[in-house]
Amino acid sequence: MSVKKKGKKTKTGPSKTVILNKPVIAVTGSAGKTTTKEMIYAILQRRMPTYRSMYNKNFLGNTRAHVSRLRDEHKAAVLEFGILRSGHIRQHCQIIQPNLGVITNIGTAHIGNFGGDIGRLAMAKSELIRNMKSTGIVFLNWDCPYSRQFTQQPFAGTFAGRFVTFGVEQEAHYRADSIAQEEGGISFVCSFQQQREAMFIPILGEHNVYNALAAIAVAHTLGIPFQEIREGLRRFQPQRKRLVSYRLAHNVQVLDDTYSSNPDAAKAAIDVLSQSGHSTKIAVLASMLEMGCYEVRGHEEVGEYLSQKNVDYLYTLGRSARHIARAAIRAGFPANRVMHCPNKEVLHRSLAKRMKPDTTFLVKGSHRLKMGETVQFLCNVLARGKRKPR
Repeated sequence: MSVKKKGKKTKTGPSKTVILNKPVIAVTGSAGKTTTKEMIYAILQRRMPTYRSMYNKNFLGNTRAHVSRLRDEHKAAVLEFGILRSGHIRQHCQIIQPNLGVITNIGTAHIGNFGGDIGRLAMAKSELIRNMKSTGIVFLNWDCPYSRQFTQQPFAGTFAGRFVTFGVEQEAHYRADSIAQEEGGISFVCSFQQQREAMFIPILGEHNVYNALAAIAVAHTLGIPFQEIREGLRRFQPQRKRLVSYRLAHNVQVLDDTYSSNPDAAKAAIDVLSQSGHSTKIAVLASMLEMGCYEVRGHEEVGEYLSQKNVDYLYTLGRSARHIARAAIRAGFPANRVMHCPNKEVLHRSLAKRMKPDTTFLVKGSHRLKMGETVQFLCNVLARGKRKPR
């Protein structure tokens, strides 16, 4: 393997591992990987030329491609490591070895590939700790009960480096409080030792505070002052189809969260919908894929959760999503405000009947279901106006 950059190559099995003498930050986790990676990049790029994984491209082939794209002029790299099976994170690390690692959380994404066993999923994610630089730094979400186990065996392996924590509820090195939803984003205060720093992220959803805390922890550990971190986060650009808000004519809002879906992400999106200031709130939820034996229970959890939130109507699409509808009704959500649709044509006709001023629509579902088509329908047909992303 030819590598045109500084750094030595060492043999690890059938291929060579690229080891670079610069910060190489790997981001993995069940949710928030791309957003966290982009937040880290937004901060570091202000201080130094930084290489990053593009978009959400996080498979092994993408990591191999980084080898030929990294250059000497890049003073840092932030890479997203994805996973579908056990061993994938280890393989990422065998291609390019990180010296800093971020595990955003352990949740239910891809849990079907692990027999519905979140413990197995956690062990697979923790491969990052055991295969990155053994004297590096690992950043952990201290509010995640599985992540709190990562400092112990068997998760830590021979790792002899340092753990840095972030969170909201638990005592952590970097902790957020005074979280408030504002026009166009979220404000909060980050506490570190005796310092308290006001921060703002231009993205909806309080769950994104965790992603911001991870980025703050990485940047500050690398020596970047809070003022630069604050400016970097303010200039962060949210990724398409990840809780992007479109404001339309007649005070209609569409929340596009159609890149992917799992129970944790769906609940977070429902929270954003329920906090909308509009008079009518409509959830459009499609099936969540790759759930395996957790399929029924995972969808039921979302329906039960939604039933307790400030949501007016529920529309579901897809075979598995019917469990969302049934569970919501069983938990007390009015049955006459729930509709399970057999296809998008029926869904769109039904949504057209809900076209009223002062309404928020949340559209969410797994990527393969192409729920972006429903977002397009709402933007172009229902609102009858040019969509304006914010």
